Amino acid sequence: MSEIAGQMGWDEVEFKRKNWIKLGEELLIAKALGEGREGYEQVIRSNGLGQCVQVGLEAVGWAAKRGNAEWREDGGPSVRRGIGMSVMLHGSGVAGLDMGAATIKMNDDGSFNLLIGATDLGTGSDTILAQVAAEVLGVPVEDIIVYSSDTDFTPFDKGAYASSTTYVSGEAVRKAALDVAEQIKAHTARMLGLEETEGMDLRDGRVAVPDGTVLTLTQVALSSLHQQEQHQIIASASNMSYASPPPFGAQFVELAVDTETGQVTVERVLMVVDAGRVINPITASGQVEGGLQQGVGFAHCEEMVYDENGRLLNPRFGPYHVYKSNEMPELEVIFVQTDEPTGPFGAKSVAEIPLDGVAPAMSDAIHDATGVWLREVPFTPERVWRALQEMA
Repeated sequence: MSEIAGQMGWDEVEFKRKNWIKLGEELLIAKALGEGREGYEQVIRSNGLGQCVQVGLEAVGWAAKRGNAEWREDGGPSVRRGIGMSVMLHGSGVAGLDMGAATIKMNDDGSFNLLIGATDLGTGSDTILAQVAAEVLGVPVEDIIVYSSDTDFTPFDKGAYASSTTYVSGEAVRKAALDVAEQIKAHTARMLGLEETEGMDLRDGRVAVPDGTVLTLTQVALSSLHQQEQHQIIASASNMSYASPPPFGAQFVELAVDTETGQVTVERVLMVVDAGRVINPITASGQVEGGLQQGVGFAHCEEMVYDENGRLLNPRFGPYHVYKSNEMPELEVIFVQTDEPTGPFGAKSVAEIPLDGVAPAMSDAIHDATGVWLREVPFTPERVWRALQEMA
C-alpha cells in the first residue's frame, strides 16, 4: 500500500485511510477464513483504527520526520534514518468453531470457585477471567478461586489459540456469573420474604435491596447451604460465537540504516491498538510488548536456513539470532478504547495482532531512509546492502 501510494504521488496515510474497512461494513474475506470450511459473514461493529492512526502519528511526530532530509541524515555520514507505519486487523477466535465453558460455585464464606477449561499460557487469562466473574458478582477478584485446565473436572475449552480466550471463554464466564447472581438474588428474596428480585444489586460482597436492607454474601451462602431451602448455588455456561470481531492497530517503526554495511538498527516501535474494552491493561500491554518483540525478530534477524537436502543449518541460538534484552528497541503501547457489542464487557482480542504489522512498517521505514523496497524478510545487512547496490 505504501509503495502504491508513493508511485502515484499520494499521501500514504490518506491512501490507507480511504481503503481500510469502516464501521458497519462487511469483512468480505471472513467467509474464506473458516478453518477448512466456509466461514461466517462478519460486519464491523467496533472500529477504532482511525483514532489509532491519529494517536500514533502524533505520538511519533510523523509530520516532522517523514521525508525530512535533515532528520534523515542526522545519524552520521553513512547512516540514514527512516520512519514507517502499517495498519492491521486480526480476529477474536474462529467464528462458529471456538467454544469455551465455565462453572461457578458459591462457597459458604461468600467466595466463589471458578472452573474453566481455558489455559493460562502466561497471558494472564486466569486473572482476566476471574476479573470478569468478580465484576458480575460484585466481589474483589481475590474472592474468585480459579481452577483451570484440568480435564478431569474443569469444563471443556477448545484451547488457548486464535486470540480467543478473553472473547470466547470470557463470555462463558460472564454467562455463568450472571446465572449465579440471579440465584443469589432469588435466595435473598426467600430470606427476606420478598416476591421479586427487581432492583437488587450485588456490590462490595453484599446484596443491596431497594428497601435499604443489605445482606452479606456470606449470609446468603450460609442460608442456602444450611438453613433455608438448602441447595448449592452453582451454574455452568458455555459460549460459542458466530462473530469474530477484529481488533485494529497501527504500528510505527523508527530505525537507522548504515548504507555502507546494510546494518539496520531499530530504534523505536510504537503500537496503538483497539482491543475493545481492555479488561486488564497490564496483562494486555505485556502481550502487545511480547508480540512486538517477536515481530521485530521476524522482520529483522530471525531466519531458518536449510541446505538442498532440507536439513536445518542453524538449529541453535547464535546462528539463529533472536533479540536479547539489551538489544531491544524502545517499545511503546497505547490503547484506544472501543466497546465491542458481542464481547464480554466490550472486549476483543489482543494476543496476535501485535505480530501483524512490524515487518511492513519496518520495510516502509527502510524505504523512507534509503529509497529501496525490500520484499523478503528478515531484513539482514546483506539483503539491505545488495538492494542499495542495485539501486545505485
